[in-house]
Amino acid sequence: MKIADFHQRLADLGAKSPHIGRIDRAWLHGWPLDTGTRQQQARDFLPLGVREAMPELHATVAGLARLRSEHPAADGSARLLVELGDGQMVESVLLPRDGLCVSSQVGCAVGCVFCMTGRSGLLRQLGSAEIVAQVALARRFRPVKKVVFMGMGEPAHNLDNVLEAIDLLGTAGDIGHKNLVFSTVGDPRVFERLPQGRVKPALALSLHSSDAGLRRRLLPHAPHIDPQELVELAEAYARRTGYPIQYQWTLLEGINDSLEEMDGILRLLRGKYAVMNLIPYNSLEADDYRRPEGERIVGLVRYLHGRGVLTKVRNSAGQDIDGGCGQLRARAIQPARSRPPRTR
Repeated sequence: MKIADFHQRLADLGAKSPHIGRIDRAWLHGWPLDTGTRQQQARDFLPLGVREAMPELHATVAGLARLRSEHPAADGSARLLVELGDGQMVESVLLPRDGLCVSSQVGCAVGCVFCMTGRSGLLRQLGSAEIVAQVALARRFRPVKKVVFMGMGEPAHNLDNVLEAIDLLGTAGDIGHKNLVFSTVGDPRVFERLPQGRVKPALALSLHSSDAGLRRRLLPHAPHIDPQELVELAEAYARRTGYPIQYQWTLLEGINDSLEEMDGILRLLRGKYAVMNLIPYNSLEADDYRRPEGERIVGLVRYLHGRGVLTKVRNSAGQDIDGGCGQLRARAIQPARSRPPRTR
């Protein structure tokens, strides 16, 4: 379901824009849809048709995203396996410091060789209402002041729904625009559409290599845009919005952790309005890829940082519970080969 569908349903019941706005705000904060104030009860501000349909409306929004299981981690994060209305599952992640990572697709078509989500291919898009429902669900557990679109799926491949969700989260959802982070492998449509919205999110660009040939092998179905051109497009957006670009670089031992690659990062990003996030690979069983040793990672950060590129290490949340993106869903749909997930 899309947000526009929900709004049309409310309008058909007699709701006007102020009524829809109040219902949106209650929904996105995880409150009952007819939440009023100390001075005003629902019967005082909602049309009769909306009040009479309230049980059905509650059931509709509750069915968009249900908690299947919760997996707390030692770092203060918690991975949520979320069941959608048709029984498909996606993952959301409660992050430390009031953040939330949401999914925009069931599966993904980019096929990054190091990503579990990409191994299933793309199964379907999430509607904009299903995307914001993940925020409403998470806010029943913790405050959410930042939402990053870095879960399952490539947001640029579901652009209309993602941008509709971002618009609502940045208005009725009370989330600051720079605290909405759109992550992409670099689809050209992103650089055309994001500047046009009234809510302009921060941008995270999955780079992973400064070498165009290696990047095509690591991200086989990403647009074949030269890394230099991607950085220039991202830099223009950063200067326009005033938010630095977050470049994502999954560290793969012996593949993209060489000094040659680090010098490539320096060539691309030195002097740019940018932050480089080095993400040590979350190893899987029977996997061909490994993360570099800890000392090696520290050395790479120092090398880049000392030469003018702000660099941070961003560990994937929930690594101690084998909760890398897509792993919880993979175990849930193969119950015979895995332990049942821990539930609340």
